[in-house]
Amino acid sequence: MFLSLNWLREFTPYEGTSEQLADRLTMLGLEVEEVIRPFAHLANVVVGRVLDCDRHPQSERLSLCRVDIGQVKTLPIVCGASNVAKGQLVAVAKPGSELPDGKVIAETVIRGETSQGMICSEVELGLGEESDGIMVLDGHYNLGHSLLRVFDLNDEVLNVSITPNRGDCLSVLGLAREVATEFNLPLKLPRLNVHEEGPDCSEAVTIVIDEPELCPLYQARIIEGIRIAPSPAWLQRRLLSVGQRPINNVVDVTNFILMEWGQPLHAFDLALLAGKMIRVGLAREGQSFETLDGRTRTLLSSDLLIHDAEKAVALAGVMGGANSEVTARTSSILLECAVFNPISIRKTSRRLGLSSESSYRFERGVDQPGSKLALDRAMALILETAGGKVMRGVALNQPRPWQSPVISFRPERARKLLGLPLEDAFCRDTLEALGCKVAAEDQKAWQITPPGSRRDLEREADLIEEVGRCYGLDRIPAVLPRLSKSLDALKTLAPNTAFRRRVKHWGRGLGLTEVINYSFVSTQELALLGIVDDSRTIALRNPLSEDQNVLRPMLAPGLLQSVRHNMTQGNTSLRIFETAVVFQPESASETGANEPSRLGLALTGQRYPEGWPCPVEFVEFADLKGMVEHLLRHLQLPEAQYRTLPEHSICLPCAEILLNGEVCGWIGRVRTEIAEQCHVRRELFLAEIDLDLLQRFCEQSRPTFKALPVFPPVRRDLTVISDLDLTCVKIIEAIQAAGLDLLQNVVLVDRFLPGAQIAVSSRSSDADSDKANEVRHTLRLTYRHTERSLTNEEVDQLHQGLCSFLQEQLPIRFS
Repeated sequence: MFLSLNWLREFTPYEGTSEQLADRLTMLGLEVEEVIRPFAHLANVVVGRVLDCDRHPQSERLSLCRVDIGQVKTLPIVCGASNVAKGQLVAVAKPGSELPDGKVIAETVIRGETSQGMICSEVELGLGEESDGIMVLDGHYNLGHSLLRVFDLNDEVLNVSITPNRGDCLSVLGLAREVATEFNLPLKLPRLNVHEEGPDCSEAVTIVIDEPELCPLYQARIIEGIRIAPSPAWLQRRLLSVGQRPINNVVDVTNFILMEWGQPLHAFDLALLAGKMIRVGLAREGQSFETLDGRTRTLLSSDLLIHDAEKAVALAGVMGGANSEVTARTSSILLECAVFNPISIRKTSRRLGLSSESSYRFERGVDQPGSKLALDRAMALILETAGGKVMRGVALNQPRPWQSPVISFRPERARKLLGLPLEDAFCRDTLEALGCKVAAEDQKAWQITPPGSRRDLEREADLIEEVGRCYGLDRIPAVLPRLSKSLDALKTLAPNTAFRRRVKHWGRGLGLTEVINYSFVSTQELALLGIVDDSRTIALRNPLSEDQNVLRPMLAPGLLQSVRHNMTQGNTSLRIFETAVVFQPESASETGANEPSRLGLALTGQRYPEGWPCPVEFVEFADLKGMVEHLLRHLQLPEAQYRTLPEHSICLPCAEILLNGEVCGWIGRVRTEIAEQCHVRRELFLAEIDLDLLQRFCEQSRPTFKALPVFPPVRRDLTVISDLDLTCVKIIEAIQAAGLDLLQNVVLVDRFLPGAQIAVSSRSSDADSDKANEVRHTLRLTYRHTERSLTNEEVDQLHQGLCSFLQEQLPIRFS
C-alpha cells in the first residue's frame, strides 16, 4: 500500500518527517519498506516562456526556440513537438536534469544548432500516460520556479507492507486513523456534497441477488449527462503518486476512492446495460466471459457474476466486462458499490490468475457500513470532474445486513496479559480512536463494538493486542519471567515427546543426519510409489498447491524427496533419519485422522567417508538391518524377527520387522525404478518403524540387575561345513538346543562360499563340484562358569560333546 504524505494530511494534520512516521508505523505492525519521492526528478524542471519559435534551418519538423527561464541568459532549445508556439509557458528540463526514463539532459548540437535543455511533455515528465505534444502550462507562474513548487509535488510516499488481517489499512483513510491514534491527532473526513435531482434511482434500476451469502450488499447510483475527458491535473498527480495510471475522469474517480476509502467501485455505461435490472448470480459451468483486459475467461459454476437483464457484464469483485466499459461516448453511468464474500473472490482470482486492486481488497474484507459514504464521495467527485446530474437516492439490496460483534473487554485482564500498568482512560481512548464504540456497563467488563472496517477484531485477545500495539510494543520492558524447576518437573514431559527425543539422540549418536519434511505430499508422488488407494490417504480441502494436496500416509515420500534433493546437489552418500507423525483415515477419531509416530531410515552410497585411509565400500542391506537391531538393543528391547514380504510397492526385496510377534515396521531395498527417479546410482535402502509400538514395549519392560561376570571366559571357534540350504540360524538354534549351562554366547564370525571362488567347468572334479555347493560358517562359542575358572580340559570335553550332538542333529561336518 502506497501512502502519500500530502494525501494523508488531508485527513489528519501530521507535521512530522517521513522517517519518523515510517518508524512509528513499523512499530504499530505496519512495516514501511521504503520511502519514495515520486516527483523528485522535477526539481531541475522549471517554468519557461517561449520568446521565439522559428523553423529549424536544416529540418522541417524541428523548431528553434529561445526560452526565458527567469535568468539573465535565455536558452536556445531545439524542439520537435508540433504544438510548440511563441508565448507559451512550458516545462523546461535544464542541462543536468534526469528524466524518469533515465535520460540525462545535456547541452548538445542538433542539425548544426545548439540546444541547451529540453521542452518536455507530460509523458516525458512522468505526469501522464498520453500526450500529443509538449506540456503547455495554463495560468500565471513565475519563470524559473521548479515544477515541484508550482504544482505542489514535493511529496513523499511510504510503501507500507500490510498483513492479510489488516484490510482496513489498504486505504489512506485506514492509515490516517492509525496515524491519528498514534500521534493523538484529530481525524477529519471530507465533506460529501452531492446535489441530487430527477427521479429516484431505485425506480430506474432493480437489484436482484441470487446468492445472499456471496453478496451481502449491492448498491448503485446513477448519474446522467456526464462528459468523459481527462481528469484534472490534481487528480492525475494524486493517482500517479501512488502508482495508479490515469485513464479518464470517471475511471480515475473510482481508483481514487479505492485508494482513499479502500472501497472498490465499478462504473458501467448505462446505455450498454440491457433492461432496468442488475442481477448478482453464479456463472454457468464452462461459461465464457471477456474481461476489460481483452481476454476471454472460462468460468466455473462457483464464480460470481454481475448480470443485466440479458448478459453478464462483470466478474464480481475482480474485473469488469468489455461489453459495458466506460468509453469516450459514455454519457450516463451506473456506479456499483458492493460487498462480496472474501473466500469466493479469492478462489476466482487465484484460479484465473487475475489479481486486481479490487480483488486484493475484497479478499481481505471491506467496510460494509462505510460503503455508502464511499459511494457518496465518488458521486461528489464525478460531479466535480465530469459534470452531470445525479438521480435521487440509492438502488439498494442488502440481504445480509451488517451485524457488528459485541466483545467483552476487561481492562484488568489487559494489564495482566501485557504486564503494563495501563489506565482505564488510556484503554478507552485508544479503542474509541480506532473507531470502536465503548459501553462500560460494568467496570470490570466493557462491551466493545468494533467498526465495520475492523473485521479482524473478533475476541477479547484482539482488543488487548490493539491496546498493547498502540501503547507501543517497543516500549514494553523486557523482563525475564521467574522460573523454578526441579527434577520432578521432568515427569510432566509428554511421554511421546520424551521417547521421540530419546530416539533422536540415538540417531545423532549413530552418525545419522536428521531431516524434517513437510506433512503434505501429492497424489502423483504417492502414485509413483504404488499408493493409489484413496482410503489410505486424507485429501486437503484447500491445499497450498497441487504438489501438497494430501497428508502423508507414511514417511517414505518425504525421505525420498530428501534423497533426491541431496543427489541433485552432489551428496551421493546419505545416512538420514526422520521421526514424525503420519496421517491415516479414522472415522472414529474426532479429527477424522489417526496420527501414529514413525521412524524412517534411508541409506545409500559409501559406507565410509571418501578418501584415504578409508576403504571404498558401499552400504548393503546388512548395514540398515544392523541399525534397526542396534536401536532395539539401545532401547533394551528383545531381538526382532523378520518375515519376507512377497509384494511391496516401494521395496524389493522387503521384509516385515516383528517384535514379540507384532509387526513394528518394514525394511528393504528400494525398487530400481523408484531409486532412479531419485537420481540414485547405487542401491538405496529404506526402513520405517512404528515408534508407538516401540514406546509401548519400552513402557512395559522392567529393568533388572545382573551381576557382572567375575571369572574369565574361554572361547572356541567352530567352522561348520554344510549344504547351501542350511542357514546359520538353524545351526545356532541347534547349538542352543544342546542345553549347555556353561555356553554363554554364540556369534557368527565369518561366512565363506567356496563356490564363489571355484569356476566349475567340464574338467572340474566331482570334489570341486561338491565344494561349490557348500557353505562354511565360522562360529565363536564363549564358555564361562559363574563361580570358578574353567580348565581347558573341561572346555574341550564340552566342546567335543557339542560337536557330536550337532552332527547327530544336522547334516554337517567340521573343518
